[in-house]
Amino acid sequence: MIEDDIKSTQSEARHLDDFSVKQQDLEKPIPKYYGEALLSAARNDSSILALSADLTAPTETDLIRDYLPEQFIMAGIAEANMVGVGAGLARAGFTPFLHSFAVFLTRRSFDQIAMQVAYPKTNVKLIGFMPGIDSLLGVSHQAIDDIALMRALPNMVVLEPASPSDYQDAVKAALAHHGPVYLRLYRANTHCSNSADSPSWEIGKIRRLSNGSDAVIFATGLMVEIALQASQELKKYSINTTVVDCASIKPIDIDGILGEISKSKVVITAENHSIIGGLGSAISEIIATNNIARPFFRVGVQDCFAEGGSRDFLFRKYGLAADDIIKKVKQGLVN
Repeated sequence: MIEDDIKSTQSEARHLDDFSVKQQDLEKPIPKYYGEALLSAARNDSSILALSADLTAPTETDLIRDYLPEQFIMAGIAEANMVGVGAGLARAGFTPFLHSFAVFLTRRSFDQIAMQVAYPKTNVKLIGFMPGIDSLLGVSHQAIDDIALMRALPNMVVLEPASPSDYQDAVKAALAHHGPVYLRLYRANTHCSNSADSPSWEIGKIRRLSNGSDAVIFATGLMVEIALQASQELKKYSINTTVVDCASIKPIDIDGILGEISKSKVVITAENHSIIGGLGSAISEIIATNNIARPFFRVGVQDCFAEGGSRDFLFRKYGLAADDIIKKVKQGLVN
């Protein structure tokens, strides 16, 4: 096990400003939802190993490092090598969770993921933090094509939970699946709660979060909450929408999606990712394959790179705000 605390702390400090904390939460520390879920699982399963590409605090693996140091490996700033190490550990019977920012984990080590993880179906879990354009650090840190890359790989499961409150279920689901999993996560900057009547969370299934026959909005990750905001606003115009959480992007729930489309006049997808190759492409493939005629709009990054900035600023500038969903729904109903 390689561990250089001084080097790790200095490197991680460069990235901590990317995760803002609301003023009212300063006196009450925000839980590390993913880190606590992984720590809980690792305490009950000594085969679970957490590997960090020198981004331990931003990926919340500092909890494993501090409480279960024998199950933590510092791989250094070398994502491709980390994937190779993880694949070897999986073949030796361990369950490695590999951590970095999503853009580094998928782009820098794509060939290693394809040849050492996806092709041989090794039991490796890839955990990509800070997805999409949600970054102050600009293009170099923005993963706008990671879903497309991972979704294109045979044998790869691709998951993006809507909220940190879902991370415990996501970790359990990843562990229950014996094979490659890509888990796309963002860190919480406020306290999250899970409704007692929230639908169940599982691989290969959608979750309907609201009901309406005018339009259906298929969303994933950060965009689920924004889709719900848009749905509430549309009620003011007597427009009722169904919001669907597509946390399981691959495998995707074809039957469930077809059922929701059949009850709606307009179809919208919403994702913090390029509209090319992600959830929008997956839904459009289902629509085209089944010869469905519906007004269809993709809300997401429009085949461009983005600058750095706050989440609200970036989402408004690049068309990922609730107002953008509202405009597409109205446009579809008019047409």
